[in-house]
Amino acid sequence: MFSLPLDILLIFTVTTPIVGWIGSKLHSKKICGIYTAVGLVLSGYALLNVSAQALLNPITIPLEESLFQSCLRIDALSVFMASIFIFLGFFASIYSIKYMERDSGTSLYYTLLLAMISGMIGVVFAGDFFTLFIFWELMCITSYVLVAFRKKHWEPVEAGLKYLVMSSAGSTAVLFGLSILYGLTGTLNFVQISEMPTVTSNAWSYVSLAFILTGFGVKAAIFPLHMWLPDAHPAAPTPISALLSGIVIKTGVYAIIRSLFTVYSPINFSWQIALIVISILTMSFGNLAALLQDDIKRLLAYSSIAQIGYILFAVSTATTQTAVTTMSYGLTAALMHVINHALMKGLLFLCAGAFIYRAGTRSLSELAGIGHKMPITAIMFTIGALAISGIPPLNGFVSEFMIVYSGVNSGILIPTVILLINFLLSFAYYLRLIKIIVWSTPASKLSKVHETPVLMLVPIILLALTCIIIGIYLFSKFIPCCTTHHLPFSSKNMV
Repeated sequence: MFSLPLDILLIFTVTTPIVGWIGSKLHSKKICGIYTAVGLVLSGYALLNVSAQALLNPITIPLEESLFQSCLRIDALSVFMASIFIFLGFFASIYSIKYMERDSGTSLYYTLLLAMISGMIGVVFAGDFFTLFIFWELMCITSYVLVAFRKKHWEPVEAGLKYLVMSSAGSTAVLFGLSILYGLTGTLNFVQISEMPTVTSNAWSYVSLAFILTGFGVKAAIFPLHMWLPDAHPAAPTPISALLSGIVIKTGVYAIIRSLFTVYSPINFSWQIALIVISILTMSFGNLAALLQDDIKRLLAYSSIAQIGYILFAVSTATTQTAVTTMSYGLTAALMHVINHALMKGLLFLCAGAFIYRAGTRSLSELAGIGHKMPITAIMFTIGALAISGIPPLNGFVSEFMIVYSGVNSGILIPTVILLINFLLSFAYYLRLIKIIVWSTPASKLSKVHETPVLMLVPIILLALTCIIIGIYLFSKFIPCCTTHHLPFSSKNMV
C-alpha cells in the first residue's frame, strides 16, 4: 500500500485495540506493550532492507493519481530520520510496559503511540507536500491526545489544549504557504519543484516561505513559537515526553530542512541571516529559561528548545553561498545533532521519569539526593547530562564541536561566540542537575525509594551505552577529519 516499514506500523496500529481487548480478558496490560515493541522491531527490519536500495538511489512509490502528483520518495535523509524514530520509539515502548501499568486505557495509549510514529515516518517518506501534510496531521492529532492522555488531571488537559491550538494554527500556516507555492509552481512534488528554474526569489515566494517556516517552526518549537512545549512535556507520560523531545520536534526540523534545501534553495533565496537570528534567539531563550526551573521535566523541555536552536544554527551555515565544505559541515553537524539529541534527551527524560515514578514528584528540591537511592539510574542520568553538555568523548561533544566549526568556517564569528556562551549556560544547569540528583544528601521522605524497575532500567542503560559508543566512534573519526575536510559521514547528498 505505502512502503513495507510504514505498512507494518499501520497494520500494528489498527490491530493493537484487538490485542488490548485480548489482554484485558487475560488481565494483562503487558501484552499491548510487547505487541507494540514487536511491531517496531519488524518495521525497523523492513527499513533496514529498504535502506540498502534507498541509500544508492531514491525509491519513488506513486500513490493514487491526483492533482498534486502524490508519491512516497525514500532517500538517504528519509532512512536516517525514520531510523531514529523507530529506534527511540522501541525503547519508549519497552519502558512504557512498566511505567504505564498504573494507568487505564493502555491499549489506546499504544495505538496512539504507533499511529504517531507512523505519521512521523510518513512525513519523512513523503515525496510531495500534500502527502507530507496528510501524515503530518496524523502525527499531530495523535500527539495531542497523548499529551492529554491522563485526562483526569487538569494539567494534561490544559497542556493538550494549548498544544492543539498552537499546532493547529501552525498547520493552517503551512497549508496557506503551500497554497501559495502551488499557485506559483502548479505542483507540490519535491523533485518537480527542485527542477524548476522558475522558482526564484520573488515577493510571493518569500511569503510562502515565511508561512511554511512558521508552521513547521511551531512543531520544531523555535522561539517565539515554543509556548506549547514547556507545558506539554511535563504533562505527558514520560515515554511520550521522551518522544516529543527526542523525535517529534525533529519532524519539524526535518520539514524545515527539506523545504529549505529542496524548494527554497539557498542559490535563489537568502534566508541565512534570518535563520541565524531565529537560532540565536531560540537557544538563548531556552537556556536562560532552563536555568530558572525547579520542575525537572520542565527544565529538560526548555533545554530541548535550546538544542533546536543549535541545530538551526548549523543549518543556517549550510548554504551554497559559502564553500562547499562548509555546506557539508553545516548539514552534517545539524543531522549529527539531530540523532545525538534524540538519544541524549530520550535518556534524560526516561531517567527523570524513573525518579518521578519512585518519588512521586517532579520538583528538583524534593528529588535532591535521589541518586543515592537509585544509583544505576543516577549514573545513566549523569552520562546523559554530561553528553548533552558537550563533554568528550560522549556523543554530544562531536556534534556541538562540528556546529562551532561550521560557524567559524562560514565567517559568522559573533553568532558563533553567542553559541559558545549558550553551551556554557547549558553546562551550568546540567551541572546543577547532577549536583542536586547525585551529590545532595537525600531527604527523609526518600527513605523508601529504591532502584528503577528492570523493564524501565534496560532501555535507560542501552541508551546510555549508545551515547558512549557513538561518542567514542565519532570522537575517533571526526576530530582528525576537521583539518582534511574528509567526513566519514556526509549529509551533502541527503537533501
